[in-house]
Amino acid sequence: MHRTSPHPQPPAAPDPAPGTVLLRGGFVYSPADPFATAMVVDGGTVAWVGSEGAADSFADGVDRVVQLDGALVTPAFTDAHVHTTATGLALTGLDLSGTASLAEALARTAEHAAAHPGDRVLLGHGWDETRWPERRPPTRAELDEAAGGRAVYLTRADVHSAAASTALLDLVPGVTGQAGYDAQAPLTRDAHHAVRRAAFAAVTPQQRAAAQRAALAHAAAQGIGALHECAGPDISSEDDLAALLALSAEEPLPRVFGYWAEAARSAADLDRIRELGAVGAGGDLFVDGSIGSHTACLHAPYADAAHTGVAYLDAETVARHLTLCTEAGVQAGFHAIGDAAIGTVVDGVRAAAAHAGLDRVRALRHRVEHAELMTEETIAAFAEFGLVASVQPAFDAAWGGEDGMYARRLGAERAAALNPFAAMTRAGVPLVLGSDSPVTPLDPWGAVRAAAFHRTPGHRISARAAFNAHTRGGWRAVGRDDAGVLVPGAPADYAVWSTGDLVVQAPDERVANWSTDPRSGTPGLPDLTPGNPLPTALTTVVAGREIHPRPTG
Repeated sequence: MHRTSPHPQPPAAPDPAPGTVLLRGGFVYSPADPFATAMVVDGGTVAWVGSEGAADSFADGVDRVVQLDGALVTPAFTDAHVHTTATGLALTGLDLSGTASLAEALARTAEHAAAHPGDRVLLGHGWDETRWPERRPPTRAELDEAAGGRAVYLTRADVHSAAASTALLDLVPGVTGQAGYDAQAPLTRDAHHAVRRAAFAAVTPQQRAAAQRAALAHAAAQGIGALHECAGPDISSEDDLAALLALSAEEPLPRVFGYWAEAARSAADLDRIRELGAVGAGGDLFVDGSIGSHTACLHAPYADAAHTGVAYLDAETVARHLTLCTEAGVQAGFHAIGDAAIGTVVDGVRAAAAHAGLDRVRALRHRVEHAELMTEETIAAFAEFGLVASVQPAFDAAWGGEDGMYARRLGAERAAALNPFAAMTRAGVPLVLGSDSPVTPLDPWGAVRAAAFHRTPGHRISARAAFNAHTRGGWRAVGRDDAGVLVPGAPADYAVWSTGDLVVQAPDERVANWSTDPRSGTPGLPDLTPGNPLPTALTTVVAGREIHPRPTG
């Protein structure tokens, strides 16, 4: 049987700029030299990292010298969970994320409809009724009136439910009989997936390319050099993923690692993963939904709803998918947020390991996206089976805290247990960071800050640990241990930042005191204390080629 390597090469990138480049006069974040101030790049590879004095010996032998003027050079970020086309459509279309009321959201929808008379389906994203004084989503009748009877698809902030107009529902035969349909409330479950497919089918190839290009350019401007696209039949389409991978390969844009979320029922099903060019059979392969939409699967009922959410997959299906993937050498993964859903994944992984062997399961670094409501038992199981936790610290920043959406949905005790990054790190669970954009923005430094200043102090990790999870961790999650770090021989994927003072931030003062001692050799990072401005990307480079150029004005 043909086997996919668990250690894939990076996705194709445009040919790097020829020649050698010396960057000097700044700060280079590298384990090769914690006090480095200069770096040499040869084509698409880091060739040398070191001190300013040693850089003099390279100055006459390189093709170009870049004066950093005190700027910071770091590995480019990897966003480990993105929906690129949806992100681009949110960036270029109707953005409801900042709306302060239901009335404002409906008014913006009406304005957008009037400004886009030629669009077959009006697309919008980001509403969150928990932030509105009305504390309720739009009804279908309200949406019909605002849109003037046109087809409208508006995703909630978590993208697990959507408000849809009557005209859009008319494009989906049989939707009224599907699970998750409601005559007036937003759609969830199968009904939502069916309507989403219809809405995205109305996007032309030209609109899709423009949205993808906008999203990738925006990512590059945030210092992101690679992203993991979480695609699948209930999320986007095969054409969407193929077009995105081709675009990333053909233009100076971030690298894209694609995941395809479709449960395998036989070994032949995995052939489609290879044909699509995906690196894994996972991403948003839904075991459950989201907390905000009341579809995350819980052991105990919601605090504000008399049910425990939705289970899309059972442990037997999880085990079959994992076993087939493990035997074929393909990385697998699942979306699981609630404690019951995460328990289902653990049960499935345990069964797969019993069948295929623990070492083979661990070697493939199977993933779980989100992994929010963990327990001591599931944390230990993640460590035992080598499961990668692909987490989004911005979720806690957006919805955590005593008065946040999590507390309203789950109650204070369960809400405080969410996203236990420190416990997971102590147990040896590999963490990788992402945004789930457009659920939360492409904002890597914001994510590092959110992890280092978690709303629950006991869940905080050091800024350095969070930074490594958002850079090197993203590469390790796709089986590459030699990238995402600035050392000789590594891919020349890096970003140059304008920032303030560099510091060492740790949640435990004893650790911080040692880390700031010069003997520790701990390199500094920007001061991410809430209220301080975040760094600005001056340049982002992938394979030695600028994908976000330094401003010239």
